[in-house]
Amino acid sequence: MYDQSKLSELIRFARVDAGSTVIDVYPGDGDWTRLFSDIVRPDGRVFSFVPAEVAHFKNDPVGRMRTLAMEPGRANVEAVLADLVALSEVTRPADVLWLHLFYHDLHTALIQARGATAAAFNRAVYERLKPGGSYVIVDHAAAVGAGTSDAQSLHRIEPASVREEVEAAGFVLDAESTLLANKDDSHSIKVFDPSIKGETDRFAYRFLKI
Repeated sequence: MYDQSKLSELIRFARVDAGSTVIDVYPGDGDWTRLFSDIVRPDGRVFSFVPAEVAHFKNDPVGRMRTLAMEPGRANVEAVLADLVALSEVTRPADVLWLHLFYHDLHTALIQARGATAAAFNRAVYERLKPGGSYVIVDHAAAVGAGTSDAQSLHRIEPASVREEVEAAGFVLDAESTLLANKDDSHSIKVFDPSIKGETDRFAYRFLKI
């Protein structure tokens, strides 16, 4: 999805290092899980966390991550499945929780159908991170003033709304990055539209558990 320089910068931004314990939420194709697995090395741990809310998808997200965890050199990866708000039941205390292009989904009917809310998930993340741990969120930006209203229709969310919700759970904003910003994105088009897919204006926040 990103070139090597951006990948390297995002890893530095997330503060993933050798020996880290990382929770990769909704890992998709597993690209980030593999990358984190390489970085944390045998002394680290990567939980490839598939939310039960999406387990029924036709691409078999659970099976794919279990297969990934069996690849050579992936002994530090564990595929886990649970409701989003049950995060702490299937993972260990973590140094980093990584949420890539998924936070907006906390405001969609699909995710909320099993009772998950952004507030409940953020509390679960806070409980699972170690003191000083990082909660890293990368997502598609919505227009200023849109709040969470475009999450369902455009798969976008206003950065200010994310910050407000996460800080309400007790986190402190530690850093933000404009690495993935795109000033030419109108913020009015669905992120899957061919005219903008892969090039959306994206924000990155790193929150700390103090």
